[in-house]
Amino acid sequence: EGWKWGGCSEDAEFGVLVSREFADARENRPDARSAMNRHNNEAGRTTILDHLHLKSKCHGLSGSCEVKTCWWAQPDFRTIGDYLKDKYDSASEMAVEKHRESRGWVETLRARYALYKPPTERDLVYYEVSPNFCEPNPETGVLRDEGQDMQCNLPWNRWLRPALLRSGTQHENREAQREVPLHLPLVLLRQQ
Repeated sequence: EGWKWGGCSEDAEFGVLVSREFADARENRPDARSAMNRHNNEAGRTTILDHLHLKSKCHGLSGSCEVKTCWWAQPDFRTIGDYLKDKYDSASEMAVEKHRESRGWVETLRARYALYKPPTERDLVYYEVSPNFCEPNPETGVLRDEGQDMQCNLPWNRWLRPALLRSGTQHENREAQREVPLHLPLVLLRQQ
């Protein structure tokens, strides 16, 4: 049976290299947040590579598939989003360790609980629990507004609403006029 390699595969490896330079450029600090972000960014890139799949198209009279052209394709956004949402729901809690190196104090992450298996390169990690923006919290300055009950009761809101509320990496409280840092293990959405 004849087949032909398509030659127009999506260059996922090049995309990974570019994303390392772009997404990790600001994550070079020796702190826990940068370590977490670098790990989670790499988990996202690994997810893309793991989900590449072979696509083919048949050529021939009346769809006889005498010749088949094949190429590697990236998964659709929904597939990756659903997979990473599952990883988010089962993210590994980490503990922050500080130690001295030649460049000064460095924070690294280690699994908080020794009884559980340590996270792999495909797992997401976090070291702080994100605030709940659906519950009033005077400590963080989160206040409820009208119409929030309906929004907060939607099942997807537990993980999406904090990402939608963000402005950069801060959530501005209008009444208190102060910024509240968000501690999200991974932000899938970016405002354009």
